[in-house]
Amino acid sequence: MSKRKARARAAKLPRRFYTREDTLLVARELLGKRLVIPAPDGTRVSGRIVETEAYLGAEDKAAHSYGHRRTARTETMYAVGGTVYVFFVYGMHHQFNVVAGAAGTPHAVLIRALEPEEGIEWMRRRRPDRPDRELTSGPGKLCRALGIDRSYDRADLLGERVWLEDAGEEIIPVDITAGPRIGIAYAEEFAAKPWRFWLKGNAYVSRKA
Repeated sequence: MSKRKARARAAKLPRRFYTREDTLLVARELLGKRLVIPAPDGTRVSGRIVETEAYLGAEDKAAHSYGHRRTARTETMYAVGGTVYVFFVYGMHHQFNVVAGAAGTPHAVLIRALEPEEGIEWMRRRRPDRPDRELTSGPGKLCRALGIDRSYDRADLLGERVWLEDAGEEIIPVDITAGPRIGIAYAEEFAAKPWRFWLKGNAYVSRKA
């Protein structure tokens, strides 16, 4: 069996993976999973998740839903786990998040970096003049490389437009490093929480410390 066929048959992560109460565990266990978004011609475009950040809802000063904030943008965070939350920042970058927990619990995990696997020509076309090392090594970069925009907001990860697969890779605790999240100095005591997780030594991680 070819690697491509094996990937095509990989099982999508089930709803119960996303709806667990422990969002930090979800963020850690997303490492090594495969994000797949088919290109317009049906080509599989995918990458292995190598960096994540957890945002823990109403109590987390860094979360969009801090203090139970509900706006047109943040409403997606209140959906059931396994829903996609995409937002636009700085007038130029999209960010891809996985909603976690039960419906009404506004937790999410930001996918910060991927290691490209399939459809790399599509990624290069979308990010011309960039070395392969920089195709998906950051949250805005990976969205551009995979063609992610606000139209993906509220998509179901159990559907056919975008999904996550179990790549069959065992990630053990020694493979994972944790540290503070990036760009949230405004979050006061929550700025130092070690809620960013990445695969140790991976070249596509956006920041190593």
